[in-house]
Amino acid sequence: MQKGNIRVQTENIFPIIKKFLYSEHDIFIRELVSNAVDATQKLKTLSSIGEAKGELGELRIDVTIDAEKKTLTIADKGIGMTAEEVDKYLNQVAFSGAEEFLEKYKGQNEANIIGHFGLGFYSSFMVSDKVEVFSRSFKEESAGVRWECDGSPEYTLEDTEKAERGTSIVLHLNAESQEFLETSRIQTVLEKFCKFLPVPIFFEDKQINNPAPAWTKKPSELTTEDYQNFYKELYPFGEAPLFWIHLNVDYPFNLTGILYFPKIKQSYEIQKDKIQLYSNQVFVTDEVKDIVPEFLMLLHGVIDSPDIPLNVSRSYLQGDPNVKKINAHITKKVADKLEEIFNTDRKAFEEKWESLGLFVKYGMMTDDKFLEKANKFFIMEDTSGKFYTTEEYKKATEALQKNKEGRQVILYTTNPVQQDVFIQQATAKGYLVVKSETLVDAAFINSVEMKWADTQFTRVDSDIADNLIDKAEGNDSVLSKEDADKLKELFTKPQEGLNMNIEIKGLSEGTSPVMATRPEQMRRMKDMASMGGGMSAWYASMPDEVNLTVNGNHPIFKNILSETDTNKQDKLVKNLADLALLSQGLLTGNNLTNFISRSVELMEEKA
Repeated sequence: MQKGNIRVQTENIFPIIKKFLYSEHDIFIRELVSNAVDATQKLKTLSSIGEAKGELGELRIDVTIDAEKKTLTIADKGIGMTAEEVDKYLNQVAFSGAEEFLEKYKGQNEANIIGHFGLGFYSSFMVSDKVEVFSRSFKEESAGVRWECDGSPEYTLEDTEKAERGTSIVLHLNAESQEFLETSRIQTVLEKFCKFLPVPIFFEDKQINNPAPAWTKKPSELTTEDYQNFYKELYPFGEAPLFWIHLNVDYPFNLTGILYFPKIKQSYEIQKDKIQLYSNQVFVTDEVKDIVPEFLMLLHGVIDSPDIPLNVSRSYLQGDPNVKKINAHITKKVADKLEEIFNTDRKAFEEKWESLGLFVKYGMMTDDKFLEKANKFFIMEDTSGKFYTTEEYKKATEALQKNKEGRQVILYTTNPVQQDVFIQQATAKGYLVVKSETLVDAAFINSVEMKWADTQFTRVDSDIADNLIDKAEGNDSVLSKEDADKLKELFTKPQEGLNMNIEIKGLSEGTSPVMATRPEQMRRMKDMASMGGGMSAWYASMPDEVNLTVNGNHPIFKNILSETDTNKQDKLVKNLADLALLSQGLLTGNNLTNFISRSVELMEEKA
């Protein structure tokens, strides 16, 4: 029997390990099982080159609980260790890393990087009063060896009887860690961290992992059904994905994985952090910001890169050149895949646009390289259901839809039902109105409008849209100047909470008698301010600016101007103005109450 002190200068190494090793204590299971996998994989390699003799037998890892003894055991049938190797790796190598760790990170919060120093095994002391290691090397004529340590620098190393090759680590759990004697707790942790490890892992005599997940295979080996089944394995309750991208890179960095485009019916269903990051099939995290471009955080799936260590800090990810290359590569692969689908099956692309549009718009806002590629496959759906690329839309509207500065105007609707009257008037004159109804559209429009110098987005019920309509119809009113002035005077009545500008124009008889519009830029600023705080909240509370366009050619005004009852005349004018405001959602509170009462009164008078 050999007894001694672990060769480390710092006496309080174990308390430091227990305190700072990992933010999540259950991660010790990942570390120990990963070590067992490594030992098994090394044995396979040595066997393949003839250095490990004899039959390998069934290579598996077993996790077992002994509730009576209060122990948790992780056992493998891998390469094993001799007494000299145990002494070297457990008493010397790991602790030289421990001292480096202490020197660099003691007193800092960012301590979840300890695997970088080769200390994964010592995570067991976070939950244990005592740890025993039983090991037997694959080398011929090797004897069994037992190592024991109670969390102090003192250890015991001795020969022991061990029939089988491999290593068993027995954790004598401390009082604070009795949760790890619960079957359900271990099952949950194993499924989280070890679900796709490349060696069979058994718990309660049941295999809990898939050693050969889809992303580890070549695309040529997989069918559509394989990809869909793997998606179900990752997200058992998720709806089938739209399509997927298989990543497989070995230079200048290593990266494999499968990214799925989920089906999203409504923009409020967006969920981030659904991509899982692995390192050699060991789960690392599902917070993949910095590795995956921000706009692709909406994707689902798996990425696996051995170039990213198991224990990563945010600062590490942000500064690592491989991570930046991986980020750029994923962006390119996604853009290429979307362009391919658009070019080969545009109909299918259009059918998926409700979901795809969210990714594409988000990417165009946040990534200029993606924007450049996306200009080829970004599409807009008009109110009749037809899709246009921006170039197709410009060609179709070039003759009519230009503003005074010569910029192409893209007319859009945020609510086809509410804005139907404006849509009908616009389409009747040959204008194309596209739908812009998702939560990201307001931000998208503001963003790309700054990047597309020759393009301006204008809501169909805005003042600029009216100006476009005027180009087609002219401004000649059948009213005399005296009647027009009289009509303007009748409409110039204060409306609580609104700043109204009145204008008499000569539109067609079929156009509404009165239209309420809001200046595009002012309305956008108000909409944005309503979602903010501070000065934004103050701005949102300011009165809305409204342009009230009175169609002097509408026959109703002949009747109103000839009405001798000035009280009734005033009521009719107010009702027409209120109907126009109602279409913009600007008739609220007391104004809405008065409108309802006045409408009842007019009906009673008519009756």
